[in-house]
Amino acid sequence: MKRLLIIASRAGPSQYRYLKHAFEKEYIDVILDRRVGARRQRQEGTGPVRRGKDRRQRDIVKDLQTFGWAVVRR
Repeated sequence: MKRLLIIASRAGPSQYRYLKHAFEKEYIDVILDRRVGARRQRQEGTGPVRRGKDRRQRDIVKDLQTFGWAVVRR
């Protein structure tokens, strides 16, 4: 099983292709960031409805903006 995941920014498709090629024989998956905007929409005067604990280990937005990619553990 692949233990690491590299998420490449959608702003740099050439970097995604390079990372995909560079890690094709490693135990690392490379995917393109699929997120589009906020998933939970708020109505006026109410907070977001959450059904449980947030499962993300850390926020990768800063890494994607700074480097164009981020590494996370599965």
